[in-house]
Amino acid sequence: MKNKNPGLSLFTFIVYLFLLGPLVIIAVTSFEPGTVLKFPPTGFSLKWYHNIFEVEMFMSTFKTSILVSLLGNVLAILLGIPAAYALNRASFRGKETLNAVFLSPLLIPGIVLGFTLLKYVVIAFHIPIYASLLIGHTVIMLPFIIRVIGASLAGFDFAVEEAAHSLGSSRLATFFKIVLPNIKSGIIASVLLAFLESFNNVDISLFMTGPGVSTLPIQMLTYVENYFDPTIAAISVLLMLITAGFMFLIERLLGLTYFTKQ
Repeated sequence: MKNKNPGLSLFTFIVYLFLLGPLVIIAVTSFEPGTVLKFPPTGFSLKWYHNIFEVEMFMSTFKTSILVSLLGNVLAILLGIPAAYALNRASFRGKETLNAVFLSPLLIPGIVLGFTLLKYVVIAFHIPIYASLLIGHTVIMLPFIIRVIGASLAGFDFAVEEAAHSLGSSRLATFFKIVLPNIKSGIIASVLLAFLESFNNVDISLFMTGPGVSTLPIQMLTYVENYFDPTIAAISVLLMLITAGFMFLIERLLGLTYFTKQ
């Protein structure tokens, strides 16, 4: 016998309405045929989706965002896999402190982290904008790589690795032939999650970009300041669909339990 609580059902509906309502409004207004963003729309048109590909600044900043996210992902993976392995496999003094340092970008407000990187990376060392942007995005992606891969390693039976050693396999060969294949889904999921964080990031990019160099989220903010047409709503819908697709893949690869493990 089901115990239904009307009050709880109403509260749940209000919460979902609060969370999804703005997204629905954005999606609907993206089809507005007029030149001004309005809700409800006066008709139906796909011209603003077509306009996305006609505006050169959107395409150029999209390429920049993709390039920075991909290169940053490569760097974060090269740093994150050994770090996650060491934190799960080894026991050494300062392990908890090192783990806190790696995960600190998740805890520090984005504006504070962005200003810090601007002061100590761009200004202090005079690093070029592209390189600075890449460093900043690598920093914010690294905690996601370490956390997700660490969750995969937490469920890995290291007795298999010891068995491979006892049969004559070297540690390096065992790592590449035994450990990595068993955490492959975690690596893929961490890459997807880190890519989303980097591609949609505003705080770090705002401080690390400069003249002639911008990312898509920053360009969207600039566009809103000068134009009032539904183009931004159309881009937002596309980004929401891409994000939903990535999250579906991540959930299929890992399951929700990986995101709740410490």
